Amino acid sequence: MTGPTYLQFHLAFLLPAAMLMVATAFVSRAQMSAAVRPLGVGRTYWTGVAIITVIALVYTTPWDNYLIATGVWWYGDGSTLVTLWHAPLEEYLFILVQPWLTALWLSHLSLPTEWPSVTRPIRTRVVATALAGVLFVVGWTLLGSDATFYLGAITAWAAPVLALQWAVGAPQLWARRRLVALGTLVPTTYLCVADRIAIEYGIWVLSERYTTGLTVAGLPVEEATFFLVTNLFVVQGLILYRWVLDWWAADDRDVSEPRVPAGIDPETDST
Repeated sequence: MTGPTYLQFHLAFLLPAAMLMVATAFVSRAQMSAAVRPLGVGRTYWTGVAIITVIALVYTTPWDNYLIATGVWWYGDGSTLVTLWHAPLEEYLFILVQPWLTALWLSHLSLPTEWPSVTRPIRTRVVATALAGVLFVVGWTLLGSDATFYLGAITAWAAPVLALQWAVGAPQLWARRRLVALGTLVPTTYLCVADRIAIEYGIWVLSERYTTGLTVAGLPVEEATFFLVTNLFVVQGLILYRWVLDWWAADDRDVSEPRVPAGIDPETDST
């Protein structure tokens, strides 16, 4: 292969983006007001990032290797260094690096010092979890056709994670929906552009048999969907991680109060 390799893709797109996020973190934090707090300050945030990264590697590896073995995508000749199972070493590196890249971006954003009270939290959780269940059914159905196989694999694989996150904290994620959207869409857009270039240069190739053929600016919709849901996993996971820590901290400060998660008003909770 005479074109760029998968390792060069990392060096050209992921490493510079991560370095930029680190370099600009201090500026963004200095501009935050006293009413907000940067998400990425403190050891606990990066502990959460490490936990999410391990979960991402464990959850994604079997799925990723299965799709490669099925022929959903493959890699250009000479574009990878060594293969472990069915995936190249650089693929595992990507799985490890993406959560940190998204977390670095999210660390630039701010979280208000107080969680808002929300009404009907149980109902919100039930509805959101049911929506994740619908996504799973849709994904499972799409697996039945070759042309929608990859899209179905992404949707069915993503649904259990979304169901868990929404069952735990759908009300708080909705209350922080602007933060979720901004935290998710910026790295998703960047990685979609990088992915489109990688496909153009043949670093990896998607099967026409297992994809719909639908594209956005030349990028298969399946790839865009993948980056959307995986970045959503990371962003929602880190916000919920902060919420749980705040809940525990509040509980420690006043053990005489019943344990009610921060931001939930038990008087308004109903199903």
